[in-house]
Amino acid sequence: MKLFKSSLIALALTSCASFAHAESIAITNATVHTVTEQGILTNATVVIDNGVITAINPKSINTDSTIDAMGKILTPGLIGSMNTLGLVEVSAVSRTRDAGDKKADITFDASTAFNPKSAAVAYSRKGGITTNIVTPRGGEKMFKGQAFIADLSGEYDSIVETNTAVIVDIGAKSKGSRALTIQNLRNKLEDRQKALAKAEKKQAEVKDDKKKEVKEPKRDEKVLNALLAGEKPLIAYADRATDLLALIKLKQDFKLDLVIVNAGDAISVAGQLASAKVPVIISTVDNLPSFDALHQSLESAAKLINSGVTVAFKVNGDTHNLYQLRFDAGLAIANGVSKEQALAAVTANVADAFNYDAGRIAVGKKADLVLWSADPFELSTHVEKMWIDGVEHSTESRHDSLRNRYTTESDMPRAYTK
Repeated sequence: MKLFKSSLIALALTSCASFAHAESIAITNATVHTVTEQGILTNATVVIDNGVITAINPKSINTDSTIDAMGKILTPGLIGSMNTLGLVEVSAVSRTRDAGDKKADITFDASTAFNPKSAAVAYSRKGGITTNIVTPRGGEKMFKGQAFIADLSGEYDSIVETNTAVIVDIGAKSKGSRALTIQNLRNKLEDRQKALAKAEKKQAEVKDDKKKEVKEPKRDEKVLNALLAGEKPLIAYADRATDLLALIKLKQDFKLDLVIVNAGDAISVAGQLASAKVPVIISTVDNLPSFDALHQSLESAAKLINSGVTVAFKVNGDTHNLYQLRFDAGLAIANGVSKEQALAAVTANVADAFNYDAGRIAVGKKADLVLWSADPFELSTHVEKMWIDGVEHSTESRHDSLRNRYTTESDMPRAYTK
C-alpha cells in the first residue's frame, strides 16, 4: 500500500513538473530588443510555450498566464563564454578546481565535473545571464579540450550540449616557441586530412572486397575529423597580429570554422579578419599594451565592429566575474559601440560563434528571456524577471541569503554585522 501511495505521489509530482514546464506565458506591453532585423518593438507581446517563443504580437492571446511588462525592456538572455563557471568554485582551493588536468588533450570533456549548484551560477543569473559556454583550461598540450554549453537554471540537467567546440592555445609561451605550436597545429590537420583521403579510398575498395575492413578512427581522430568537416568550431586563443594571420591561413587551407579569442592586436588585421569572416571574442576592458598586442584600447570593440568584424564580449578573470558581463558591454557603449551592437555581442554573436540556436527573440527560438527594470547596461538596473527554457527563475543568490541572515533581527548573534 505504501509503495502504491509513493507511486501516486511520484506520478503527481512528475505531472506537476511537466505542467510547470509546459505553461504558456504572454509577456505584454514590452519594449522588445529582438536582436534580429525587426530591431526594437514597442508595446509588443511575446508568447512562450514549452520552452520556445511561439508568437510575437499575435492577434489574440490564449495563454496560461499574462505578464504586463509596463513598457520595460525585454531582451534575450545574455550568454557568457570562455570561462570555467561550474568547474571552479574557489580558485585558491585546489579541490574545487576541475577545469584542467596535466594529461588533458583534445578529447578532454570537463562537463562531467560541472556543478550546477555552484554559488557562482545563481550569482551570474543576477547579471541577466541565462546560458554559458564553459571552456576547460586543459593541460600542457596545445589542445585544451572541448567546450560545453550549460544553462544557468541551477538544475542537474542544465547541460545543454557537450563537445561543442575545440579549444587551442596559440601565441606567447613561457617556455619554447609559438612557432612550434602553429607548426604542430598545421601538421595535425594535414596528417588527418591525408588520413581521411586514404580512408575514403579504402572505403571504395571495401565495397568491392567485403573481406576488407575500414579501421575505426580513434577518439582524437574523430574530433579532428569534425574540425575538418566544419562540424565544430576551432576556438583559438591568440593576440599577435602574425598569429591571427597564421590562423586565418589555416582556416582558408582547411576550411575551418574558426573563432579567435582575446585577439589583442586584431585592429592591425581587422580587414583580413572581416574578409575571412572570422569572429572574435574579446574583453572590452583590455586596453594595456603587451608584447603581443600594442594596439588594443577601450575603443577596440567599436573599431573592429566598424571594420566589419563580428565581435562577441567575454569577461576576464575567474568564474565570479561573469556577473559583470553587461557592465563590460556598457563600457564598450561608452567607447563607440551602439547599444544594439553591444546587446548582440553578449547574445546572438556568442550563440552564432558556437553554432547555438539562441540569443535572439524570434519565433522558434529558445525562450531564454530577461525583463529589465531599465537600460540593461546601466549600473543601477536589475533583472526583474528571467525565463530559462520558458520557466521563470529567481535571481536570488548566496550573497542575498547571507545579507538577509546577518541583517535580520533575531536571537542569534549578530555575527559579522558589528
